[in-house]
Amino acid sequence: MSGPDTIRLDKWLWHARFFKSRGLAAGLVKSGRCRVDGTPVSKPSRTIAAGVVLTFPKEDEIRIIKVLGCGERRGPAPEAQALYEDLTPAREPRIDPIEQRVGGRPTKKDRRELDQLRGQR
Repeated sequence: MSGPDTIRLDKWLWHARFFKSRGLAAGLVKSGRCRVDGTPVSKPSRTIAAGVVLTFPKEDEIRIIKVLGCGERRGPAPEAQALYEDLTPAREPRIDPIEQRVGGRPTKKDRRELDQLRGQR
């Protein structure tokens, strides 16, 4: 994989397709919630290289990413996924509270029967 030796942090996050725009990536870095090798960073212009470990929040989880390459462009997803190794620990899938209910949602027939039992109708 050829390309530059170093790249701006916000540009790399955009190239690797973690954010839809470079501005969103820069906003995250400016907020101070991104870490490079465990050190908080607040400048989007911070340069990174292969071997660096990034830690940042994305949606509802903390992502831990090892940079494998800098890349030359924002290419298709397979090309972007070759730029990093995901070290984020696997989470247990969340169970929706509605799906946990044994009977599920009552049908119209069930509601009529409940109304009869309560004496409403």
